[in-house]
Amino acid sequence: MGSSKVLHFSDPVPYQAAIRAADVEVYPTRRGRFQAELTQINLDRLWMQRFNETLPKVDASRIRPGRRVIGFLTDANQPSVQNCGREFSPQEIVIGSDDVMHHRTAGDYRFGAMSLTTDDFDVLCKAVVGHEFPEDKLKHVVRPSPDLMMRLTRLHGTVGQMAKTTPDVLELPEVSRALEQQLVHVMVRCMTEGIFSNITAAGRRHDMIIARFKEFLEANPNTPLYMPEICAAVGAAERTLRVACEEHLGMGPIRYLALRRMHLVRRALLQANPWRTTVTRIATDHGFWEMGRFSGAYRALFGETPSATLQRLSKDRRVRLNRRASVVSSETELSG
Repeated sequence: MGSSKVLHFSDPVPYQAAIRAADVEVYPTRRGRFQAELTQINLDRLWMQRFNETLPKVDASRIRPGRRVIGFLTDANQPSVQNCGREFSPQEIVIGSDDVMHHRTAGDYRFGAMSLTTDDFDVLCKAVVGHEFPEDKLKHVVRPSPDLMMRLTRLHGTVGQMAKTTPDVLELPEVSRALEQQLVHVMVRCMTEGIFSNITAAGRRHDMIIARFKEFLEANPNTPLYMPEICAAVGAAERTLRVACEEHLGMGPIRYLALRRMHLVRRALLQANPWRTTVTRIATDHGFWEMGRFSGAYRALFGETPSATLQRLSKDRRVRLNRRASVVSSETELSG
């Protein structure tokens, strides 16, 4: 039996926590009101998600073990999207992996995803094409035939619309089963019959540099970092690191570091008890030492002072941030 829910968010922190099958960090890159709609559909074995976001952002995602995930643009008429430093076409599918992947959007972003357990996917691949999906094709971009791509996006869109308008229909076992069979069949065919992108040696090198850069940032979340030590840690010259970051992240390494830390500070402020900590303590814990400059940059990005973020958080809101994502999201929708 199928089920579905449509969730609305005004904050990237609960939004990224609600996303299934992947660990995602969402960093809006422009000031404005963040709004996101996340539609989630569970069929018997298939998970589906549809994303609609307003602000430009860069995100880092890593597929959780045990699932095979694909993603694609659900609307051809949207601003440019970059996947791992390369232009992502509405005619393409990205195949997820447990390596970190970066998406960069210009706003008004509409994306769809589907996933199966690894075991279920292997069984279906053998049934449809006679063999398992090759591991070396993970994290690749594939271009299916136009007919298959159209079938996939239309089916996905139809089920997404049903989740919004007639969710009870998806709970009918015969409907859920029929939709799932069609979706998984076209999913497997798109992945196995399409043309895989060729990643150049330079592209693979930049992917490796960005992965090491990400690992270094995660290993040093609260330490001020400087270009020489970053370059030494990732094993790349400064110019090469800058080029790789511009490709994948749309900005240089220092600017990305500051943006990421600013969002981590905001998350910490939202989750903190204002009677037990201070803005200064949280900011310095994340490597910001010049409080005047920090406060100005924070306000420019988020539209409020850090002290306002800390003080406006009620006890009930803190509880919601720590609840399961579905509960957080539904309450956010009711309060929006």
